[in-house]
Amino acid sequence: MRCEEGPLSEVYDRLRAEIVDGTLAPGAALVETTLAERYGTSRTPVREALRRLQQDGLVERADRGMRVRTRSPEEILEIYEARIALEATAAAGAAQRRSDFDLVRISRAQKTMTATPASDPAAMAESNRAVHEAIWAASHNGTIVDLLTRLNNHLTRYPWTTLSMPGRWEEAIVEHAEIIDAIEKRDSDRAYELAREHMTKARELRLRIYGDDATA
Repeated sequence: MRCEEGPLSEVYDRLRAEIVDGTLAPGAALVETTLAERYGTSRTPVREALRRLQQDGLVERADRGMRVRTRSPEEILEIYEARIALEATAAAGAAQRRSDFDLVRISRAQKTMTATPASDPAAMAESNRAVHEAIWAASHNGTIVDLLTRLNNHLTRYPWTTLSMPGRWEEAIVEHAEIIDAIEKRDSDRAYELAREHMTKARELRLRIYGDDATA
């Protein structure tokens, strides 16, 4: 059903989904008139949706208009350079400032992750993200949570999950348990170092997957 002034949220959600799932490939031109016709709306919500997606890091300006942001190993390194530092800082902050309720929330997320079958990449990624987000929240640092959320948005353009690599799922569960133990014991130095090592491994796997895909 066509809607002349379709709600911004609907256009944003549909456009974002098509970028993340690869329907709109990296580098694809995003022409307002074409997208408005595609989604059965006017150009205004499309323009606003593109503006939000640019803030999310999913689209970028090109010579003419906007395009889906391209991928590169250099970008992976940039994202993880920031994410490693922020994840480690969040874990240390959680060890210092976590409440009993924070521990319950983290524990529940970890149990859900442990119960998630390794045969479902989407569920694996979702449950893993929930553990990380629970730790971010436990840091009680809104700036860190905001920055990590933005970095996560950048990574959604890379559809492969490092958790599908042989043995990585089980390894990640163990690493999470060690980080959580440090948080419970309020050992901020250990939590920092464990989180840093955890995300460094994720970076190396992400680069390996990107390289394998580029040469396939």
